[in-house]
Amino acid sequence: MSKVSMREMLEAGVHFGHQTRYWDPGMAPYLFGQRNKIHIINLEKTLPLYNEAVNFISKLASKKKTILFVGTKQSAQSIVLEEAKRCEMPYVNRRWLGGLLTNFKTVRGSIKRLKEIEAMQTDGSFEHINKKEQLMYARELEKLEVNLSGIKDMKGIPDALFVIDVGYENIAVKEAIKLGIPVIGVVDSNNSPKNIDYVIPGNDDAIRSISLYAKGMSDAIIEGRASFAYLDETKDKDELVEINDSGEPVKTTKGERVKVIKKKTKKKVVISNAIDQADSNKDSAKTDTSTIIETKKKV
Repeated sequence: MSKVSMREMLEAGVHFGHQTRYWDPGMAPYLFGQRNKIHIINLEKTLPLYNEAVNFISKLASKKKTILFVGTKQSAQSIVLEEAKRCEMPYVNRRWLGGLLTNFKTVRGSIKRLKEIEAMQTDGSFEHINKKEQLMYARELEKLEVNLSGIKDMKGIPDALFVIDVGYENIAVKEAIKLGIPVIGVVDSNNSPKNIDYVIPGNDDAIRSISLYAKGMSDAIIEGRASFAYLDETKDKDELVEINDSGEPVKTTKGERVKVIKKKTKKKVVISNAIDQADSNKDSAKTDTSTIIETKKKV
């Protein structure tokens, strides 16, 4: 698991909160104090909470779950786009469409329309329509790409949300809470941590801070998927092996799981002997019967 040190957080400015007059009392447990009317976030609280969130994300990824990256504010857009693509997860970095989660059926229709126009563009269908219609399709495609390009491959409602600035993305957070979707959120001193499943107290405005959070989550997803691939590979390596005289399985290479075959030889021998005994008894019985019949005839 990729680790982030407290020094790295300090260098990224994670400890800088907002002006003291804009603070939210719910963030009091995570604040160290204030300096020049700016709240200072306690990184001794932030670091373990950040690691907890990273571990949760990694476990989800190891189970092939989907994590939606959300960051539509100006300072987060390019970072969210880059890191979500790096770990191959869906993202929203331009505008959150109301009902994206709670009314996903309708959003799925828009995604289908986006893919239809993209298909028309690639198969040459645009060449068979007039310029006015081409312009209309191009404008529609541009609008759909802005809002849906990051989620067009998302097959259903995500299993978790990673949110930069829970206050700015309050609609996304409310929809996730309504559907019971876990939220991993960066919470600055001016926002409430209430109802956020995994709180990361920290600066949600600085580009370096946002990059630190997003990169950490992306790395956790990549490593989680790698562990899933390893488990899947070892599963395919299951094989039947022989047992030595003492009943112990033969040792295999590290990482392989082995199915042990219990010895059935003895049982088969016993059954075979029983069958042979039964056949011999049957033959002897026939012999005795024929002898009795012959004796009776002589008498």
